[in-house]
Amino acid sequence: MVSHLIRSLLLGATLLAGPAISAQAAFAADLPPVLAPVLAGDHRPAANRARDVWRHPVETLDFFGVAPGQRVVEIWPGAGWYTEVLGPLLRDNGTYIAATPDINGASDGMKAAVQRFKDKLADRPDLYRGTQLAAFGPNALEFAPANSVDRVLTFRNVHNWMAAGWAEQAFKAMFAALKPGGVLGVVEHRANNDQPQDPKAPTGYVRQDYVIKLAINAGFKLVALSEVNSNPRDSRDHPKGVWTLPPTLALKDQDKDKYLAIGESDRMTLRFVKPAT
Repeated sequence: MVSHLIRSLLLGATLLAGPAISAQAAFAADLPPVLAPVLAGDHRPAANRARDVWRHPVETLDFFGVAPGQRVVEIWPGAGWYTEVLGPLLRDNGTYIAATPDINGASDGMKAAVQRFKDKLADRPDLYRGTQLAAFGPNALEFAPANSVDRVLTFRNVHNWMAAGWAEQAFKAMFAALKPGGVLGVVEHRANNDQPQDPKAPTGYVRQDYVIKLAINAGFKLVALSEVNSNPRDSRDHPKGVWTLPPTLALKDQDKDKYLAIGESDRMTLRFVKPAT
């Protein structure tokens, strides 16, 4: 249940951001047909397409108000699941900026992962020719000029920043890059509210109110919550944390059918706005 505090924040944010919400709603009817050919494209591996049922790309991007013509940053795109959607969507109308982890001083594994992502872009210049790259990390916080982008999106990364001890700086950096009135979209594994939040988030799960507080402390206003990426079958108390569940299945074949039946993690989906004034 959404707390009284969150309900109050939502009401205030909605009043502040009314025009922006109306513009997003007007675009909502157009997004599914625009995305349909992208989602059906042969550039998306079958395993990635199979995850649409858990990641809900159309509904999620619609909720965040993503539209052609915008400058959209994805923070830490990982292997590029959403890159396969956002890159082609914004290729000819708009700008997609992939802010990968800063590799200066990074582990060899991280450097290799970032290189694989760059190779992915290079392999399909027809799809990703307009994609811009930036670095993002505790020593590389300016991934875009201040007040220059329309949307900043991050999917299942807050726990990583918490583990490394710089989540507060990450949210402040995302706030700085957005234009006044711009939107921050956050998807994150959602912890149970009856458990205290470990500031290092070792299970990969984070309390929803904790994420909201991080954003508000950075200057954001909460606009809306969505349950589009929720999964009530997820008890959030697995032996290997969130990585017990697919797609990671950290226990290999131990109880594999059990965890496949649960599906991917329960996730919060939050939309924040950078106040226009």
